[in-house]
Amino acid sequence: MSEFWLISAPGDRENLQALERMNTVTSKSNLSYNTKFAIPDFKVGTLDSLVGLSDELGKLDTFAESLIRRMAQSVVEVMEDSKGKAQEHLLANGVDLTSFVTHFEWDMAKYPAKQPLVSVVDTIAKQLAQIETDLKSRTAAYNTLKTNLENLEKKSMGNLFTRTLSDIVSKEDFVLDSEYLVTLLVIVPKPNYSQWQKTYESLSDMVVPRSTKLITEDKEGGLFTVTLFRKVIEDFKSKARENKFTVREFYYDEKEIKREREEMARLLSDKKQQYQTSCVALKKGSSTFPDHKVKVTPLGNPDRPAAGQSDRERESEGEGEGPLLRWLKVNFSEAFIAWIHIKALRVFVESVLRYGLPVNFQAVLLQPHKKSSAKRLREVLNSVFRHLDEVAATSILDASVEIPGLQLSNQDYFPYVYFHIDLSLLD
Repeated sequence: MSEFWLISAPGDRENLQALERMNTVTSKSNLSYNTKFAIPDFKVGTLDSLVGLSDELGKLDTFAESLIRRMAQSVVEVMEDSKGKAQEHLLANGVDLTSFVTHFEWDMAKYPAKQPLVSVVDTIAKQLAQIETDLKSRTAAYNTLKTNLENLEKKSMGNLFTRTLSDIVSKEDFVLDSEYLVTLLVIVPKPNYSQWQKTYESLSDMVVPRSTKLITEDKEGGLFTVTLFRKVIEDFKSKARENKFTVREFYYDEKEIKREREEMARLLSDKKQQYQTSCVALKKGSSTFPDHKVKVTPLGNPDRPAAGQSDRERESEGEGEGPLLRWLKVNFSEAFIAWIHIKALRVFVESVLRYGLPVNFQAVLLQPHKKSSAKRLREVLNSVFRHLDEVAATSILDASVEIPGLQLSNQDYFPYVYFHIDLSLLD
């Protein structure tokens, strides 16, 4: 499961024993993988400031989660026909998200723990706000490009009455630069092809004999040329309508047609370059983005996974990628890393508010094996830590649920600090 529970309990002897007991029960019952979650010691400040930070971090947590969801969706949208590969680009510091969470280490360089908590939170908030601003402007530019391209594509997808003709006609189809002659384009229904060939020369005076030619056709009809004298244009149009032939209003402008063709080519190229990787980069897919197996150590200091690719390696791999996809990859990683740091900050602040000073608590990351075990896991935790809130816990414990040595609750209850991390939202 790509779901995690981040909890904390006081760090005294009694509660450390409770944590070991929890680990033993969850392991034997195959309920979850558990590992310590290291959080540095921060400058606490006043309890009043912590209460304010608790509220601010709650809002920042929601904002960060929303932001990374939007960024993940943007990756999917930009990749279009390669949506199946989108997950390969949703990495954090070069490793998959599960590995990053289970082997989390606080980034002291980016968020110095020696700074006041307010400053650390402010740094993260400004970073995420800037990413959101850039995301809005970049996706707006991409969507404008996409819309313009779709509008041009629609012009080339319609029927002969509405579609653009710039990709169909050529200079050779027209009599140009003549003071007296002009070439018209006429749409003729398929059943009327024979009638057109027999009658077009007599629809009006001054029609050039044998001047008609079929340029293209669709399911309903064909587009024919006909050359005549300019002074009989209106008469010819009127007679054509009477015979169910439609003159398509069109003026051959070589510069305009060239401009339209170039615009289509440019938009296609720009859109493609926003996300498409080079053939070499795509072929490297399996080795560039390996599947990282989750390695979780039971309540001990987790071994950091083999370092993800270096910045230089990731940069060289991104050389064949379009600017939007490359930006999304880099900043999704930054936003996700910031989000997990926010979770760590929330655990710290709530633990101090709940368990008091001096700061002494142990944070633990649990990964439930499956969704069906979540309720049972919750009951184990409530029972193990019932002493943290004995009055409330006693009122909800249900002795009918049997696990050796434990009394369990059937309700959602948190006598301990608890936060939820759901990565399935990014699948």
